[in-house]
This record gives sequence, structure tokens and C-alpha cells, in this order.
Amino acid sequence: MITAYHRPQTLDEALKLLTQPNTLPLGGGTLLSQPTTDPVSVVDLQRLGLDTLRVKGNDLEIGATCTLQSLLESEECPETLKIAIKLEAPINIRNTATVAGTLVSADGRSPFATMLLAMDAKVTVVSGQSSVVSVGEFLLTHPKGLITSITIPLNIKNAFEFVSRTPADKPIICAALAQWNSGRTRLTLGGYGTSPMLAMDGTEADGLDTAAQNAYHEANDEWASAEYRIDVAATLAKRCLAGLK
Repeated sequence: MITAYHRPQTLDEALKLLTQPNTLPLGGGTLLSQPTTDPVSVVDLQRLGLDTLRVKGNDLEIGATCTLQSLLESEECPETLKIAIKLEAPINIRNTATVAGTLVSADGRSPFATMLLAMDAKVTVVSGQSSVVSVGEFLLTHPKGLITSITIPLNIKNAFEFVSRTPADKPIICAALAQWNSGRTRLTLGGYGTSPMLAMDGTEADGLDTAAQNAYHEANDEWASAEYRIDVAATLAKRCLAGLK
């Protein structure tokens, strides 16, 4: 239950408000719109100019309150990330959900987080001072502070493959692959658990299918068995490698 509403004009003002107990940032509102009996104050981020998309060198800097749909429609957004965004949520949700809110609420079934993890995206978090952490570290530790941007590299090859029960469902298995000019290769897997899994981060792609199988060794849930995921994961990893672009 929202008991107080604030609409700061500056980032410093927003950060000061967010230090107060039971106070949460308000971006797209898709999370805070869920019913709850707990009293909370909200800090509306609309006036802070955090909804930008900027190309900086070989990177795309995505403002925290940029909506999933705005990112999807951007010419700078990699095609593989667009696929993941479409699977993340239907268009009515994408029009309001922000990239930061989606990342904060992501679990292992999030295609968006799975793709960001493969790309080794960087998250800028401000709490007193600004710090930059990898998306992998962010998903593990959820550091305190306000996300101001997410940065992804544009000078890499990447691919995304998935299996879902219906076109409207989130994947029960998905694989995201990113490869740098140096040969560095990162494979991540989603569709299960509390967070996407980093299956491989190496100097080359050898052993990709085995890494995919090992990651799903205990991945049993109501959606699929570990045996099924192990079998399919190897195939998806191979498809990703073949489809790198």
C-alpha cells in the first residue's frame, strides 16, 4: 500500500529520499502495482532524465527508466536482445516496464537477464557515490543503491536460442552466447531457478555443449526435468555457436 508519493527534480534529491525506511523507487510501476498490505513510500524517477539511450564508442548506455519497448524499438539494440525482450513480457507490460525494474525483479526464467549476463553488461549503481558492477555481480548481491544505467557492448557477436511451451510463455530453457574478437566466449542459460546461470566464460568455444549440460545437472522444477534440460541445452548451445552474428 502506497502511503506517500515523492517526485524529486534531481538525482541527489531522489537518493536522499530513498535513504528513508520503507521507501522504494518508482519507474514503470509494474512491480509496485502489485497489491500489498505493507505501507511504502515511493520516489517517482520520471523527472530525472534516466530514460535515455546513448551510443558511447563501442557500447550502448541504456538509462535505468528506459522502457523495454523503447529499447526494443531502438535501431541500436542488438537483434538477439530484441528476441529476449519480446519473450520477457507482452507489449502492454513492455510499454511501462523499465530496464532497471526488469533486472531488479529478474529470476532464472528471465530471457532479458540471461542475455545481459551473456553480454557481460555493466550496471551503474549510485548510493552516495557511483559504482559500476557487472550484471553477474549485481544479480548475485543486489547492491544497495539506485540503478542509473545499464551498459552493453555493441562490438561482439551474440546469439539467443530458446524452448518454451507456447509462444506466449517464458522459456523453460534458453541459451545466450556472446563472443568477443579476442575469442572470449560467454554462455549463459535461463529458464530455471532464482537467477540465470553462467555456464562458460572462456578464451574459446571448445566444450560449449558440455558446459551447457553440466549447468542444468540439478535443474528440476514444475516446468521441466533436469534430464530434458540437459539434453536440450547442448542442442541450443550448438545452435547459438552456429548462429553467432
